[in-house]
Amino acid sequence: MSSRPSPDLPHVVVLGAGFAGLNFCQHLAKDRYRVTLVDRQNHHLFQPLLYQVATAGLSAPDIAQPVRSLLRHRSDITVVMDTVESIDVSARSVTLAHGKLDYDFLFIGLGGQTSYFGNDHWAEFAPGLKSLDEAVDIRRDVLSAFERAESEPDPELRRELMTLVVIGAGPTGVELAGTFAELTRRVLNRDFLHIDPAQAKVILIEAGPRVLPAFVEKLSTSAKHQLESLGVEVRLNSKVEDLREREVQTSTGTIRAANIIWAAGVGASSLTRSLGVETDRAGRIKVEPDLSLPGHPEVFAAGDLVALKDADGKAVPGVAPAAMQMGRYLAARFNDGPPDRTPGSAPTPPFVYRDKGNLATIGRSAAVAQIGALKFSGTTAWVAWLGIHLIFLVGFRNRIAVFFSWVYNYFTYKRGARIIMGASKGHTGSPPGSR
Repeated sequence: MSSRPSPDLPHVVVLGAGFAGLNFCQHLAKDRYRVTLVDRQNHHLFQPLLYQVATAGLSAPDIAQPVRSLLRHRSDITVVMDTVESIDVSARSVTLAHGKLDYDFLFIGLGGQTSYFGNDHWAEFAPGLKSLDEAVDIRRDVLSAFERAESEPDPELRRELMTLVVIGAGPTGVELAGTFAELTRRVLNRDFLHIDPAQAKVILIEAGPRVLPAFVEKLSTSAKHQLESLGVEVRLNSKVEDLREREVQTSTGTIRAANIIWAAGVGASSLTRSLGVETDRAGRIKVEPDLSLPGHPEVFAAGDLVALKDADGKAVPGVAPAAMQMGRYLAARFNDGPPDRTPGSAPTPPFVYRDKGNLATIGRSAAVAQIGALKFSGTTAWVAWLGIHLIFLVGFRNRIAVFFSWVYNYFTYKRGARIIMGASKGHTGSPPGSR
């Protein structure tokens, strides 16, 4: 059993074991602070591959690692599995569901949550994709719909069960739509006798004029063509007006579908609005250049819940590389000694985001990449996407498991994570055999 850190050391409370919080803890010099890391889950999740769990390409443990295992050599870091209920910056305290923590310094890295742009009741009909639980639920509902379709005599209802709608054509939406199309046409088509999953409809809805709007127009056009070649029906300039059970009402028509997935918006944790500092429309904190809260130099925020512009006035994107860089930047600051902004102290160098580029995969040998002046698509971009994600995936065992799963899927056109777990619920209606 490791010895506990001295109670005389400054206490740093870290909220969230995502990319920002974990990188901060891993790069923080040992035994200089007492650190308490709080997360409502016991694992660090590699969110860029979450869609592959939802589409039966990977199993949940392949993209997650227990936080305690990752920090097992750090006796100065206490890991607490709990839910943050409130933050009182004036009293320097954090209230948890099962206790309270006082701090000298606070690191807020609680990440984002699915945003329905003020229509939170839509969550009942169109789940988002931010956690392992949501990914497993989506996978179960999609696979259960095809199981039901196999024995459904009504052709209209069978078509509905074999229709899947993804709302939002950012990277997550594009990856989901492309991979679901691949799943139905190249994997499930071998599994059924009475239905042809290759005839399933995968519809991608986007309110704007193109998919992947963060990419240059040439790559957006390429991504759209690659999606359509996989069988995805792409509907642009189609705004969602309402969502109901198994029904999407858009500005261009109404669609009936057994499964509807929301990938159109991300907002910050609702706790940010209670901090008494300025936030943007999505609830992201408008931090100082050194990632501290205005008026609270002892409180820092990083990751998806931060609204920050670089020296050129360009917004720092809410992506994993940015969160990792923020965590390492703050760790380096703390390693130089407790942050000090008292009069006469040395000026603090601002956080500088180093853009490593954007990649989005669409399906088998299909992707787009925008890395500096390089812009390419197709197989080359797909290989680059695979390599980069393997490098950033946390844990050697996870890298090996994901690598061999990808090799197996590529050469056999099979997906080993097609097991349906838990009673079917929610978006596919009653389970097979209950009619």
